[in-house]
Amino acid sequence: MHAPSPDPSPAPAAPPVAPGPVDRHAPVPPLGVHVVGDGVDVAVLASHASAVELCLVDVVDAARPAHDPARYRERRVPLAGPAFGVWRAHVPGVRPGQRYGFRVHGPWEPAAGLRHNPAKLLVDPYARGLVGELVDDPAIRGQVGDDPYGPPDARDSLPFVPHSVVVAEPTGPLAPRPRVPWRDTVIYEAHVRGLTQRLEALPEHLRGTYAGVAHPVTVEHLRSLGVTTLELLPVHANVPEPHLLASGRTNYWGYSTLGFFAPHAAYATRAAQEAGPGAVLDEVRGMVHLLHEAGIEVLLDVVHNHTCEGGADGYHLSWRGLDNAGYYLHDGATPARLADVTGTGNSLDFRRPAVVRAALDSLRHWAQVVGVDGFRFDLAVTLGRGSSGFDPDHPFLVALQTDPVLCGLKLVAEPWDVGPGGWRTGQFPPPMAEWNDRFRDAVRQFWLADAREASHGRPGHGVRDLATRLAGSADLFGHSDPPLVRGPVASVSYVTAHDGFTLADLVAYDHKHNLANGEGNRDGTDDNRSWNHGLEGPVATPDATADGIDGLGVEIAPLRRRSIRNLLATLLLAAGTPMITAGDEMGRTQRGNNNAYVQDDETSWVSWDLAPWRKDLLATARHLLALRREHPALRADAFFTGRPRPAAGDAAVGVPDLVWFDADGELLDHATWHDPAVRTLQMLRTAPSPGDADVLVVLAGSLDPVDVTLPGVRATAGGGPEVWELVWDSDWEHPGDRAHVDGDGTARAGDVVGLEALSLRVYVTR
Repeated sequence: MHAPSPDPSPAPAAPPVAPGPVDRHAPVPPLGVHVVGDGVDVAVLASHASAVELCLVDVVDAARPAHDPARYRERRVPLAGPAFGVWRAHVPGVRPGQRYGFRVHGPWEPAAGLRHNPAKLLVDPYARGLVGELVDDPAIRGQVGDDPYGPPDARDSLPFVPHSVVVAEPTGPLAPRPRVPWRDTVIYEAHVRGLTQRLEALPEHLRGTYAGVAHPVTVEHLRSLGVTTLELLPVHANVPEPHLLASGRTNYWGYSTLGFFAPHAAYATRAAQEAGPGAVLDEVRGMVHLLHEAGIEVLLDVVHNHTCEGGADGYHLSWRGLDNAGYYLHDGATPARLADVTGTGNSLDFRRPAVVRAALDSLRHWAQVVGVDGFRFDLAVTLGRGSSGFDPDHPFLVALQTDPVLCGLKLVAEPWDVGPGGWRTGQFPPPMAEWNDRFRDAVRQFWLADAREASHGRPGHGVRDLATRLAGSADLFGHSDPPLVRGPVASVSYVTAHDGFTLADLVAYDHKHNLANGEGNRDGTDDNRSWNHGLEGPVATPDATADGIDGLGVEIAPLRRRSIRNLLATLLLAAGTPMITAGDEMGRTQRGNNNAYVQDDETSWVSWDLAPWRKDLLATARHLLALRREHPALRADAFFTGRPRPAAGDAAVGVPDLVWFDADGELLDHATWHDPAVRTLQMLRTAPSPGDADVLVVLAGSLDPVDVTLPGVRATAGGGPEVWELVWDSDWEHPGDRAHVDGDGTARAGDVVGLEALSLRVYVTR
């Protein structure tokens, strides 16, 4: 920790700058600092303050360290107000690139939730650019010591906190949005730095940057894989949480927001960082522009449920000093305590119009100025909490449906938080989609956890839940008025995400290994539903590869690889919107760490050094996504009914849109659906229109090979049974292994075919 400032009192300010005239009764202007005419218009919300000053910060001695008070000069501008809680001014002579912040005067009454302290330079919540690092100094907290109800700390925080920067409105072009239909959407979740930090095909100065994400090498990988939509982990400006800052670590994932309008500068190229926040913003916009030109959408993972300031004893950087009682959710007790439904120490209060406005303003900024195609809302239940808990008709959620800028974008909810009644999967209003944790759990349970139990002679859970997830989870997403309007595309289906095991680690570890996170292996979930196939972690033989998935002579390595392919295929062939975690298509490992949020290193970065088995896995992922693109039966945008589709011309022959069969090719009956010992399932997805192929997915989840009778429900023109063509088998290490199949790879309905233990096959009608 750095020593406190030499002078415990605020540094003397330069003579104040006279603001232009302001009509206190004029309509409330846009919040933030905007370049207008000969200067800037300034507006900031501080509804309980007695006075607010705009502080213009100049670097007067760049040779001094960043946290030396003598490096800076400060000019203070008093703001007029409050008008509806807003303080404002027009300040002439201020141009883009100017550093600034706010100092707020008012009562220091922590017991009443009021924490005004003019010694603290505050970040503008609407700042479009930030510079500088947060320094672990006592001055960055509002009170003396750790007691949140203690006296105010009088040390000036200016040298130790990031500074807001005036940024002009960008003027460069933006390519049209690709507007990929939901039924065709394949999401790829990635971290800006982690995606390309180890990609040696990129010039070194572009690795780990916004520009690197949009480089032709990266784009070609995404396009060849079949990705339509890139979902980026948080790119809002962020700082480490207090316990991480004190230990010199950082929140690699970025779920610790300091600025909802400013891009995180550390992900920009060095040249852009040196040119200033305007150049950083231009690089982000350029990334979106180039991805759009390649036909790839961009979604941002946004964290509007809490801020980086932590609990009441945490940082005093922005919202806490501006309007603590107005921005943060409190429990209503005396003394006032923060109500934490996010597990981070604070939660933003979406019962407050100002909080709803700030979130909507931020979303519009990223949609209109940067051009992104949508958002994934972290802990979205917090955003819909009213006075009585979660409300699907909450004003914020209604605004997302009705706002002309936002309603046409892709909007995805993480449908839970850690507060009371916090699990709400399936309960968000259309047109929102939602992360489907039930899909994740069911797929892991069938292929891994139940198989592990079977290896010890214990029963599993059967096929009923898995079948429900494969069909699009109508039990979760079908409830609406009128019913079923959301369709299976509302389910963002995933087996892995940034939070948890990677796909490769799911098949190599029964337990989490998080000691490197510094929390005694207490962090991260214990409900992994994984299976190490008999040996924990890397295969310990002299000729095994470093990650333990491969290794000559190691019997479990092929089974581990087949399990990866089973999981990947189940995800990509299910009804719903699939989401792939970056690197899973190439077997990325985190060495069993299932909560690598502090690992800004090779633990988390995608590895592009492909061993032969990784190349085979990548080819498999490409092949499976090509099957999804080629066959409309695999891209359902309406829930299945189990009845013929009249529009497809099938009503006359009575072909249902979805049919389930057992291993004998017979329709599943009630007893089979509920039998936990059943481990074989056949899913027939019929073509939505004449001329398209039917698709049959056969899942063999037993530990022994199984014989399966292929079903038939559609007679050929000549009156004979269907001819099924085998297009993929998870027993194949590479899709090219199809060439080694005996015969031409076809079979007729009623034929018996043999499947390997724990395997999956895909057939299409020839």
